[in-house]
Amino acid sequence: MTAPARVLTVAGSDSGGGAGVQADLKTMLALGVHGMSVLTAVTAQNSLGVTGAWELPAEAVRAQFRAVVDDIGVQAVKTGMLSSAALTATVADLLTGLGVPVVVDPVGVSKHGDALLAEDAAGTVRTRLLPLATVATPNLDEVALLTGVVVRDEDGMRAAAEAVLGCGPRWALIKGGHLPGGAEAVDLLSDGVREHWYRAPRHGNRHTHGTGCTLASAIASHLALGREVPEAVGLAKDYVTGALAHGFPLGAGIGPVDHGWRSRATR
Repeated sequence: MTAPARVLTVAGSDSGGGAGVQADLKTMLALGVHGMSVLTAVTAQNSLGVTGAWELPAEAVRAQFRAVVDDIGVQAVKTGMLSSAALTATVADLLTGLGVPVVVDPVGVSKHGDALLAEDAAGTVRTRLLPLATVATPNLDEVALLTGVVVRDEDGMRAAAEAVLGCGPRWALIKGGHLPGGAEAVDLLSDGVREHWYRAPRHGNRHTHGTGCTLASAIASHLALGREVPEAVGLAKDYVTGALAHGFPLGAGIGPVDHGWRSRATR
C-alpha cells in the first residue's frame, strides 16, 4: 500500500463543522490527500456566529507540529486562524526551513464578522508569516488589514496583489468575492510578473460558511499532489465553486459550503 500525499492544516477548530480545521480536513479528504492538523484555538461557533474562542498554549502548538512533521512528514502546509501575535510567531518559527509549499490564509474575521485575529497580530502576519508563503490568499478585507490598500473594483486588485507581494510571499491570490455586483466571482493570482485571472459564476446561495478555508486547503492539497501554483489555484477554484453552489442550510443562520458535493453528485 502507498500512502497518499500528506497535508497539514494549522488552524482553529469550528465546532459547527463549516470552517476551520473541520473544513480543511473535509476538503483534503475530498481531494484525495491525507489531512493532518495542528489546533491553534478552539471556538464555540455555529451558523449564527462565534460565541467564544480559546487560544491554545504555544507549547501545545509546537508539540502537535513536531509530532506530525517529525514522524509522518508533510508535502504541504496550510495556515488559517492563528489568533495572536505570539502564536503567529510560533508558527512562523516552525515553518521556517520546512521546505514544502505553504499556503497562508491570513484569517482576520469569521464569515459573521467575529474577530479571529488579535489587533496587534496583523504586523506579525505581515512580517513573519507572509514571507514564508508559497501562496497567500487574502480576501479584500484582509488585504486592507495587512496593507491598507482598499479595493473597490477589479483594477484595484492589481494594486492589492502588488502590496501583498511586497510582504514577501511568492504568489498572492487576491480573492474578489467581496466586490459588489457583477455576475462573476473574480480572483487574481500574481507573482509580480505573471497574472492569472480566475472567473466563476456567482451563486445566489447564501450558505457560504467556510469558503476561504476550503479554497486555501484545496490549493495546498493540489500543491501536495505536485501541481504548479497556477494550476493548483484553478483546480481549487473549480472545487470551491461547486461547493458554494451546493451550500446547504444548517441551523438558523449561514450554512456551510458542501465539501462532499462531488461524491453526492455522482450517486
